[in-house]
Amino acid sequence: MGIIGWIILGLLAGAIAKILLPGRDPGGLIGTTLIGVAGAFVGGWLSARFFDRPVQSHFFDLYTWGAAIGGSLVLLIGYRLLFGNSRN
Repeated sequence: MGIIGWIILGLLAGAIAKILLPGRDPGGLIGTTLIGVAGAFVGGWLSARFFDRPVQSHFFDLYTWGAAIGGSLVLLIGYRLLFGNSRN
């Protein structure tokens, strides 16, 4: 999967992470989207590094999606802890 595939996967993973963790985030939609893209990369790296399970190059592999969504959730939680949820 190329860089465009990872970006698309990250956008979708960020949207899913936002659905799983509702609330108003500082940065809004653009910030959440960027967190999703970064989370896809972080999730893939964590999966390969610590779980000894590199992500597949297929876009529709469930493990790849799980790693991307998990990475997005981790980054979204960290983002909320660092910058707060002051707009509620």
